Amino acid sequence: MPYKERDISKLYYTMGEVSAMFDVNQSLLRFYEKEFDILQPKKNKKGNRYFTPEDIENLKIIFNLIRDKGYTLQGAKDYLKENLGDTKDNQSIINSLETLKQFLLEVRDQM
Repeated sequence: MPYKERDISKLYYTMGEVSAMFDVNQSLLRFYEKEFDILQPKKNKKGNRYFTPEDIENLKIIFNLIRDKGYTLQGAKDYLKENLGDTKDNQSIINSLETLKQFLLEVRDQM
């Protein structure tokens, strides 16, 4: 069996890392934290926010609804309240398809 590299994932991501990941301002992340109940980053005594991988997945869902599908904030909140399980399943499918696409693009570039 060929060796498979594991993705190194962190337990917590800082606010700066998450804002760079999504290419947004940190103020937008703080705003979404207030608006969406599913987004609950941990805070230390200083008040610094630390996002878990689950928070990152929830942010991907929120950005997918707002940016890609064109939902308003209230529409995205209502949609998440009604369809949270289905939305998380769909997001996991999207993530695996993006990984497959990246792999296929790497194979094409090596040919």
